[in-house]
Amino acid sequence: MESTLLLPPRFLSIKGRECCGNVRLFQSSFCGKFIANPQFMTTDAYTNHKSSTKITSFFSIGKKAKIIKKETVVPDPDYRIPIVLLGLAGGLVYNDNLLAAAPAGLLGLLLLFQTTRVRFVFDDDSLEVKVGQELEDSGENVFVGGKNRWKYSSFVNWELWWPNFPILVYFKETQTKPEGQVHFFPVIFNGKQLYDVMVERAGPSKTSGPN
Repeated sequence: MESTLLLPPRFLSIKGRECCGNVRLFQSSFCGKFIANPQFMTTDAYTNHKSSTKITSFFSIGKKAKIIKKETVVPDPDYRIPIVLLGLAGGLVYNDNLLAAAPAGLLGLLLLFQTTRVRFVFDDDSLEVKVGQELEDSGENVFVGGKNRWKYSSFVNWELWWPNFPILVYFKETQTKPEGQVHFFPVIFNGKQLYDVMVERAGPSKTSGPN
């Protein structure tokens, strides 16, 4: 198309019938309203030049079409899981079961700390794990490598287990590796907010859990 618009005027001075046919053929694939417009059915080089300018302007308008982006969503933190684990650890200590209380208490403390700092950030096209109130970059994934950011288009499946009291969120994506990479995260966020935004951005879940 650009080569046609840049031809010298002597090549643009063609017969009226040919010009009309070319313009009709060119415009029919874009906008039917221009087919019967008399201003394109002229023979002189000057008018043809004006027609070319109008076509270029038509494309420029299309390029300026506004793209509406989805708002960024950050689910609120939820402290229920760490509180339950710490309560369980306390009960085990009360019953002199220190062997079982230790791992439950340590896991509860770890999740309590993570709940205060880890955030799931759902932007226009990706889910990203960030840290802190300022939503700083979380760096590379310590288990599988790569940035903790995954496009929704790469999601194969996802699940929120036990929705009434969500414990784990699972998703599988093909961005990290073509055959698919599985991720598990404890639900230390508002479960309803997390579920709603996952359905909106990644589509509904397909199965009850990973195979």
